[in-house]
Amino acid sequence: MQEFLVSTEWLAEHLDDDGIVILDCRYAFDHDAKLDYDAAHIPGARYLNWSTDLTDLDHDVDGMIAPPEKVAATMERLGIGDDTLIVGYDHEGGHFASRLWLVLARYGHGAQVRILDGGWTAWQQEGRPETADVPAVASGATFSLDPDAFRPELVADADATLAASEADDAVVLDVRRWTEYTGEEARAARGGRIPNVAYGLWNDNLDWDGDRRFLAPDALKARANKLGIPDGAPVVTYCQGGVRAAHAAIALIMAGWEDVKVYDGSWAEWGNREDLPIETGEPG
Repeated sequence: MQEFLVSTEWLAEHLDDDGIVILDCRYAFDHDAKLDYDAAHIPGARYLNWSTDLTDLDHDVDGMIAPPEKVAATMERLGIGDDTLIVGYDHEGGHFASRLWLVLARYGHGAQVRILDGGWTAWQQEGRPETADVPAVASGATFSLDPDAFRPELVADADATLAASEADDAVVLDVRRWTEYTGEEARAARGGRIPNVAYGLWNDNLDWDGDRRFLAPDALKARANKLGIPDGAPVVTYCQGGVRAAHAAIALIMAGWEDVKVYDGSWAEWGNREDLPIETGEPG
């Protein structure tokens, strides 16, 4: 099984290790989360803004994965090379750090990414060290792009998502807020959901009201089964922009599912395309 997580204990013991780069991936829609990083962060952490650093800003659909050259340039700017172990964290149980994993995994570098289990929430609750000092970043890192290692199968487009929603042996999983699912909250030209989907809020995969660590794999599996996802079924996850969906994909893989894709365009694309079907309201 893929390794996704490191513990706060492990990171505290390896803060000064060479070959490890910690990325603070905190993000907010209502303020500049870089200010939160400037105020306090894990010692040695560098700041990453997924919405600009890992996103194709020229794409017609908001939030799409950036082209590989931009991703490589971002990693090199942060002092990350091919042999660097990356530990990403945020304040929402890996919400935004999961997008970091998805982008790097798409381009063949997922094995060098770990998410700090519990993130900033658990780190602070445990009274672990914080700093406002910004680390110096040495130049010269090389982040390689090998198309033979790319993993396009991790990402679904609208056609593949539609096909999965119509298939008897696959599941499309909506992980947004209930108000987004019903269409009461519209974050695109149309509100609603993709027809024939399962529904499960992404952060229910975490101890959300506690330290925001992931549930144990057996609990994640039981939850997925309860949502109507059979063992081994191909799954496509979606949200608004493929971020919460990346977190949900990791939870499914941790629980034992192997064929899991993230619909990168998610509702930012689907809700703005009149040619794609939707459902609204409470499910029948």
